[in-house]
Amino acid sequence: MFAFFVAVAVIGVLIVFDSPAIDYRFVAGGAVLPLVEATTGRPLVLHTLTGSVTLLVLVMGLTVGSRLLRRRLLGVPIGTFVFLAASGAWTRTELFWWPFAGLDGIAAAPLPEFDRPPAILVLLELLGICAIVWLIRRFELAQPENRRTLLSSGRLPREHLR
Repeated sequence: MFAFFVAVAVIGVLIVFDSPAIDYRFVAGGAVLPLVEATTGRPLVLHTLTGSVTLLVLVMGLTVGSRLLRRRLLGVPIGTFVFLAASGAWTRTELFWWPFAGLDGIAAAPLPEFDRPPAILVLLELLGICAIVWLIRRFELAQPENRRTLLSSGRLPREHLR
């Protein structure tokens, strides 16, 4: 479930923000950051609204006076917010609203993103791969210049944004 979260985050941010200035590397990174908690087998803070809001507050607080760095790093909490929606964490009240809905929701197995039949997980990952292929074609990322721009600045070619 890696490609799925990357694709959902990038395409979602493309649709919602429609901005050439977003660093999609950080959006994609934020969208998969909560998967680090899969190493524990249990959802922790990054699977909660509190975790994403805390990341947002940290980025805003630590980047005062550095507009470029702020613009880049804002992709991380944006990606984690997308993860919360795409993973289904929002369907578990005690987890999503932790600690406000009680302290029992955190660390309660299984992880919401893997709490689906295996066939559905495979299908979602295949859809994610297809979406990434579509992004590569849509933004002509097979061309070295476009790919280099994405990898160095996190931006998609401006002429392909609309």
